[in-house]
Amino acid sequence: MSTLNRVTTAVFDSLLAPLAGLGAFWIVVLIGAVFVVPALLLFKQISWQGGIKGAKERIKGHLIAIRIYQNDLAIVAASVGRILVRNTQYLGLNFGPLLPLLPPFTLVVAQLATRYGFEPLPVDPRPTAELRSGQGTLLEVHFAPGREGEVAGLSVEWPAGLEPLTPLVRSPGGGVAFQEFVARSPGDWTITLRTAAGAHETKRVVVGSAPEGAFQPERVRSFWSAWLWPAEPTLPAESPFERIAFAYPERPLPLSPGGPIGVMVIFFVSSLVAGVVVLKVFHIQI
Repeated sequence: MSTLNRVTTAVFDSLLAPLAGLGAFWIVVLIGAVFVVPALLLFKQISWQGGIKGAKERIKGHLIAIRIYQNDLAIVAASVGRILVRNTQYLGLNFGPLLPLLPPFTLVVAQLATRYGFEPLPVDPRPTAELRSGQGTLLEVHFAPGREGEVAGLSVEWPAGLEPLTPLVRSPGGGVAFQEFVARSPGDWTITLRTAAGAHETKRVVVGSAPEGAFQPERVRSFWSAWLWPAEPTLPAESPFERIAFAYPERPLPLSPGGPIGVMVIFFVSSLVAGVVVLKVFHIQI
């Protein structure tokens, strides 16, 4: 999965670099509109277009029958039953061909979310003496099942631009550790985590201004989670760490909730609008 993410990230770095002047909102709109064209053309090739059209026509016919014979309960009941059967058939004809489109959809949305869904951590100029617990950024470290006890020997090495605000709190029973920190200097920093057994991993922390390319709040080991977080290498299978995470501020976006959810909403809406045009132009049944 790390190889696939690395290749996809390099491709998007090249594709999106010339579009940087458009801004996050319009880039997501453009990618959503462009993505839907090959997606629907592929759907047309792998779906049974005649079957989909036939199911839709039969559903329309049964709806007309209900309208015409609305006073005949027997005909209405039979038509409702047939509509349910045809609707199940219609959904099945669409669902199967949509499955191959889910992996590329996930890869594209994950790339956009990690590029335009977050803002870097802000620099906190307040003296440490004025800061209280809860006012920093919380680092969470989760150990893999079966290796929870290794959290007892965990240590965290902080770079010059980041300052720990609280002691490292370890929970050997749960295999988790927590520590708050604040950002002191802008930059692209790296936290290093080590265990007493000699295992170590890193987590990237971006502070101040957004870099070119993607950055993300989590580094994960799970294959499925790795689809959502492509900006850093997946944690190795032999690593005791399951997840290393903290929260970046969400980037505000026009006409949407902002953050990764906002990116997904903008992408989905622009795909729908462009898809209406594509369906008519290429005579695609869906």
